[in-house]
Parts: sequence; C-alpha cells; structure tokens
Amino acid sequence: MRARRLGIVGCVAFLAALSLGVGSADAATIVALGASNTYGKGVARNQAYPAQLEAILRAKGLSVRIVNAGINGDTTEGMLQRLDRAVPNGTRAVILQPGGNDRRKGSPDRTADIQSRLSARGIAVIMLPNGMLGGLPHQPDGVHLTPEGYHMLAEQLASQVSGAIGR
Repeated sequence: MRARRLGIVGCVAFLAALSLGVGSADAATIVALGASNTYGKGVARNQAYPAQLEAILRAKGLSVRIVNAGINGDTTEGMLQRLDRAVPNGTRAVILQPGGNDRRKGSPDRTADIQSRLSARGIAVIMLPNGMLGGLPHQPDGVHLTPEGYHMLAEQLASQVSGAIGR
C-alpha cells in the first residue's frame, strides 16, 4: 500500500514538473534592448524596469519572460551590431530604449535600422523614448531612475507590452 502511494505521489510530482516545463516553454519572450536605463544603472537587477515589468505582467496572469539586454553606455550602433545575439528567434516583442549616448558620443542614430530589422523578422517594437522618463523619480545624477521610478515606468509599459504580444 505504501509503495503504491509513493508511486502515485511520484507520478503527480512528475506531471506537475512536466506542466511547469510546458508553461515556461509557452512564455512569450520580450527583450528590453537599450542603454543604462534599461540595464538599471545604480540599482539591483531585480529593481531595473525589465525585471519589474515581468513581475507585473506575471501578477496579471501573463506567461512572459523579459530579457534585459541593456548595456550601460551603449549606442544604437552597438545595439544594431549585437541585435541578432540579443534578440533570439521566437522573440515576440522588443522594448527599444535608445538612450542619449548617440548624441553624447557623436555616434549616428541607428534606431530606424534597428526597427526595420526587427519588423522584417516579425517582431513588434515598443519604443521607450527618453521623454517617458521625465517626471519619474531619478537618482542624484538626474539621468538614471530610482527603483520606484523603474517601477512606475514598468507600470506604464505593461499595457503596451501585453497588447503587443496579444495577451
């Protein structure tokens, strides 16, 4: 009797693990591509907007995985060069935050090229212009957001992202 009960428990545990695996494989992948405010300069990784956005969307019942492909100091030229590595096949949407490094570093703005390449791959693009950061709480440097600012930004992006992935 005890062996049979353990067999049933084992079977239930196996099926539960299997269903969890299927659920994560079904998760919509969204890539947050950008510079320091995507990376989350000055805050812990779980406080950057991509991590907070994933938590918000999951709390609303959406099966999503948000990849933080932000690099501090990156330019749109750098983003374009790493686009295929940063945005794997099967990605449903990209949140593109060009930042202000092109102007600061005298680099050409390649935002349109990034958008064009993503559109050609059938990937929805959600633009995150620097203007969206205005009025949100910033760190003392005046450029990068606080954890609360990143949370407010994630809240603003949640409906756009869920709409872009059709959920």
